[in-house]
Amino acid sequence: MRKLINSKLSNIFFALLLALSVGVLAGCEDQGPAEEAGENIDEAMEEAGDEMEDAADEVEDEVDNGNG
Repeated sequence: MRKLINSKLSNIFFALLLALSVGVLAGCEDQGPAEEAGENIDEAMEEAGDEMEDAADEVEDEVDNGNG
């Protein structure tokens, strides 16, 4: 009988621990300043890359048209 009670208690404890873990992980979705800065840098690099591609396309168009 004691084993059954201990087993049930350990199952309840495990379920509570799991629920708390999920709650803690859900609370980690807020970004800190370093994560926001990293995302800003990523966006800036992507925009710079897009602008470089656009500039390269314009140069290529000028060369193809014989204006360069």
